[in-house]
Amino acid sequence: MIKGADISSLLEVEAGGGKFYDQGREMSAPLILKRHGVNLIRLRLWNDPYDESGNPYGAGTNDLPRTMELARRCKALGLPWLLDFHYSDFWADPGKQYPPKAWAGLDADGLERAVYEFTRETLTALKEADLLPAMVAPGNELSNGLLWPLGQVPNWTIIARFVSAGIRAVRETDPRIAVMIHLDNGGNNALYRSWFDNYLANGGADFDCIGLSYYPFWHGSLADLKHNLHDLAARYGKPMIVAETSMAFTLEECNEREGLSPDQKRGLAANEKTAAAVPWPATPEDQAEFLRELLTVIRSVPNGLGRGLIWWEPAWLPVPGAEWTKPAGLAYIHEKGPGGNEWANQGLFDYDGRVLPAMDELRVEK
Repeated sequence: MIKGADISSLLEVEAGGGKFYDQGREMSAPLILKRHGVNLIRLRLWNDPYDESGNPYGAGTNDLPRTMELARRCKALGLPWLLDFHYSDFWADPGKQYPPKAWAGLDADGLERAVYEFTRETLTALKEADLLPAMVAPGNELSNGLLWPLGQVPNWTIIARFVSAGIRAVRETDPRIAVMIHLDNGGNNALYRSWFDNYLANGGADFDCIGLSYYPFWHGSLADLKHNLHDLAARYGKPMIVAETSMAFTLEECNEREGLSPDQKRGLAANEKTAAAVPWPATPEDQAEFLRELLTVIRSVPNGLGRGLIWWEPAWLPVPGAEWTKPAGLAYIHEKGPGGNEWANQGLFDYDGRVLPAMDELRVEK
């Protein structure tokens, strides 16, 4: 059973003064996570997360050197890792999939070639550094495609070409690396049926597992997730991992801890409105209960095809400089902002970096 954690923002959290504690003892976040059962680390990769003047986009500013730094720390602890290609210079998700600046103006053939070359060159650099990942996701939350507008749903032939180019590069670098195809909205069975049926019908390359994002305040009930997992197991026979999940432990705002001025205030993604949509109150104990119930659903998938989960950004503490975007990043994704950390109340550490009860659920084996 995979018990994973995405710690892509960790370097900026540490630079902002974030510290982590397990039973009162200060330790690194990766070490604490490992001590509590985490056995896989997920790291995202952006192509070029800086503007023309070199200003960082933020949220970890996950270029290849920073990703390699985190991968080295994982390796030193004996933790395998998953490399999450966004194929963008900043956030790529169902609401935006911007091609990297260096790929501007390329046609479908050019983008297919760029995906292959970037994937292959990245993995070659990691191989030469003895840092190859155990798993690769060629694209992040691909529900609406990638590299828009050419690779946007319903352009299934082009979507299949782009994703397959990444998979081909992985297979040629090291066939032992597992390949995950990752969508969002894990409670939406119709989405998954449509996506994978169309991908496969249009010649999409074979892959090893299905990744699903599941946030209970956005993606339906656990019953919805369970139905989808069981149906996908029967239809495609692939192992499945809940590749992103989280749940709030408090609704307390944290803007003062980030040093934000009143006009910079950023709300929390899991707030009073979204919390009303889930059956678990935003307390440390109920966060742990959510994780227990989620693991039970994953373990219920027939034929052992429910392989585990990855908690998204459990160590993203509310500290200065560790916001979801900086001004340069806002300009790139054409949003007004503000910045700040909207995810801090969904970590597995409290605002002071102390381990929360939910983390112990990752140690439980059933």
